[in-house]
This record gives sequence, structure tokens and C-alpha cells, in this order.
Amino acid sequence: MPKGPKGEKRPADVIGAAITVAKIATGEIEDVTETHDGKNKAAVELGRKGGKARAEKMTPERRVEIASQAAKKRWSK
Repeated sequence: MPKGPKGEKRPADVIGAAITVAKIATGEIEDVTETHDGKNKAAVELGRKGGKARAEKMTPERRVEIASQAAKKRWSK
């Protein structure tokens, strides 16, 4: 079942769902729990920060090694 703006489950009944949609449409509440591809926005932001921090800590040689392994795995199919 879909989650509401604060993580709660959205109403399953038609009237409750319609009210929630109307509130989202009028801007009374904001529906920001998921991105267009269905991922959680907070998790996506944390992932961006973590990946960048990890890349900054790694040596260039280690990054090349990881990229080579990924390319081999990708193209071995």
C-alpha cells in the first residue's frame, strides 16, 4: 500500500484517498516521499553524499580497480 507524506499509509477507502489527493493538489500537504522512479528521496540524498565521500577517500588506483571489475562483470554476460 502506498505511503503518505509523513510515512503513514494512505487511506484505502475512496473518499479518504480523494481527500488526500485534493490536499496534495492544493498544496495543503506535500507528497515528497518518493521520486519519479519510486525511490525514497531521503535515501537517495544519503546515497549521493555517501558515494561522493567514499570516492574522495579512495586513491585513484583503487577507483580504477573497482571500475575495471565493474566493466568486466558488466560485459562478461
